[in-house]
Amino acid sequence: MESSLNKLKQWPEAIKERIMDRKQITTFDAIVIGSGQAGTPLAFKLASEGQKVAFIEKEHFGGTCVNNGCTPTKAYVASARRMWEAQHGDELGIEIPPGTKANLRAIKTRKDKLVQNSVNGIAKGVENHENISFFKGEARFEGDKIVEVNHTFLTAEEIYINVGGRPFVPDGYEDIPYLTNQSILELEELPEHLLIIGGSYIGLEFGQMFSRLGSTVTIIERGKAIIGKEDEETSQTIQRMMEEEGVDFRLGATCLSAKKNGQGGITAQINCSKEGRLEIDGSHLLLAVGRRPNTANLQLEKTGVKIDDKGFIAVNDYLETNVKGIFALGDCNGKGAFTHTAYNDYEILAENKFDGKNRKVSDRITTYGLYVDPPLGRVGITKKEAQEKGMDVLIGHRPMNKVARAREKGETKGYMSVVVDAKTKKILGATVLGVGGDEIISGLINMMYADKSYEVIRDSVQPHPTVSELIPTMLESLTKL
Repeated sequence: MESSLNKLKQWPEAIKERIMDRKQITTFDAIVIGSGQAGTPLAFKLASEGQKVAFIEKEHFGGTCVNNGCTPTKAYVASARRMWEAQHGDELGIEIPPGTKANLRAIKTRKDKLVQNSVNGIAKGVENHENISFFKGEARFEGDKIVEVNHTFLTAEEIYINVGGRPFVPDGYEDIPYLTNQSILELEELPEHLLIIGGSYIGLEFGQMFSRLGSTVTIIERGKAIIGKEDEETSQTIQRMMEEEGVDFRLGATCLSAKKNGQGGITAQINCSKEGRLEIDGSHLLLAVGRRPNTANLQLEKTGVKIDDKGFIAVNDYLETNVKGIFALGDCNGKGAFTHTAYNDYEILAENKFDGKNRKVSDRITTYGLYVDPPLGRVGITKKEAQEKGMDVLIGHRPMNKVARAREKGETKGYMSVVVDAKTKKILGATVLGVGGDEIISGLINMMYADKSYEVIRDSVQPHPTVSELIPTMLESLTKL
């Protein structure tokens, strides 16, 4: 790596003056902005291939997944599950004395250790790699291939943006002491009554976990159903099983707002009408109404890189923006909002660049999980989507209470279903909502990537007793939609 001024004449006058002031431009082979689940492995891959890499992170190594996404929330889900088990031993003939309670401070301490171990592992790897130069601070573009961080100017022919996303806070909540999926993980005392605005994935996961830990929980959703993009059966099943655990749902919440009340808590106001507003008092408010990309402060207008009206960076099938040599990965490109899609972005770039492959974003099959308990595993299209598109499909369905293994485990809530193309006999989508659903879905995902007929898995021999063995059984009796 060497300092260079040989490109200075091509740059804007204002930038030239600032750079000449410092007499320093540092040239790299690549710049990686953000240390999420795409940026981190990419930085190490580029460096291992002999490239000199500038690695920029403004906050914590690991991005959302490690710090306030998958790792911490699934640690909380596990604690909530233990709490549930302690309260339901009698269903399986186990007498557990009453008095079990959740220690949120201890739960948080365990979570913090898990997070810190991951962060420390990345930090150690960065520190020990001779080809990686780390810059802690917020990156801003000053031109197509010019990045400033902490008053230092960096340049490279290839720049990779992996800045992730943040919780969306709608207008009208600026003066309300609200929580987000990040700040709620810092609480050390359980909320007495947690109000959650948003009945989608984040709101449902936090709603169930805090209800199990001991909070009263009310979930308020504008739509007529929770997780509205899922099939009606999925939404209704999840709502019903959470209501059985004590979670209160308020759907179709129009004219929604919140205010501080005289008891030091929050009052949510919903359903404006001639009869007046319905008011619900709570001790804490969690906003779970979506996320936005962290692109606003990058000064992308100085690069010509195109973004949409929500701030997502436009990329092609190979994750390159409209400016050659600038790429966007992970949540900020709008091509997926999951750790697995971010990591796949890394794989696409790395294998195309170094292994001569031709991998594309459009080759990816949409899959995800919802980590309520029992969990939801999803892949491809839903039955609702097939109906709306007028597709000629076959449907398979099996309730979990017909699965022997689920009955033996005492966990019979939910169902599994599949959508099959009637002509090609290929699987187009599947839902497994029930015990092990987040893992079981992988078998169906593999069939879809193999691009084979559903008959292959239908005719397979699965081990007994498992939940997975009912997938072939389900596929034996497909019906027309």
